[in-house]
Amino acid sequence: MTWRRALLLTIPPLVLGALFFGAWWLVNARHFQLAGELVSRVETERKWVALTFDDGPEPGFTEELLGILAHERVPATFFLVGEAVSRNPTQARAIVEAGHELGNHSYSHRRMLFMSRETVADELERTERLLREAGYRGPLHFRPPYGKKFWTLPRYLAEHGILSITWDIEPDIGRDGPPTTESIITDVTAKVRPGSIVLLHVMSPQRTASMRAVPGVIAALHERGYRFVRLSELLDAGAAEETAQRR
Repeated sequence: MTWRRALLLTIPPLVLGALFFGAWWLVNARHFQLAGELVSRVETERKWVALTFDDGPEPGFTEELLGILAHERVPATFFLVGEAVSRNPTQARAIVEAGHELGNHSYSHRRMLFMSRETVADELERTERLLREAGYRGPLHFRPPYGKKFWTLPRYLAEHGILSITWDIEPDIGRDGPPTTESIITDVTAKVRPGSIVLLHVMSPQRTASMRAVPGVIAALHERGYRFVRLSELLDAGAAEETAQRR
């Protein structure tokens, strides 16, 4: 086999590998998407943090979390799943009545990688209607299920002026085994920065460690001088600082 033939046989697998890696990176990137605006952390000098919760609402877990947040006097942002809201409207309304912010986390919580434009629209619009029916009147941002997106979803978000929100701290995913309450608190404390967006999951029996970690996370960050704000407040602060710097 000549070197030219060997080279020709080698190039296609390398190209395919590069394309596959590029697509994988785009799907999983927390700081970039092909269209529209994505925010994983807000650039700010203020020691402000947004505490966000994904999934639900679910009976029992919602009430427990709202009790913790009320006791700690901390606002949060809840990215809710439309299907769960349709089953549990009472819990959705309770979140709104407690003064927290809502976000759209799709209707079915499926990975939105190769959905048609019509399906993407249905996932977002059905959920938005349900969140509004729960009494929420504030800004609505979107968080992709599992953080995954490719082309159709970002393009739809861009065309409708919807901000895509990911995170820079997700302490309860358990890369090195099931997370503990202590490991969650330690992880957040080690990684937090001004403008951080913290993601926690507490809406199922498997997430007991995360629920128990919430008071500890709040206490640890308060000790370090951080203030918890709603996501929209954090975004507004970052935008105001950026505008001031341009003057």
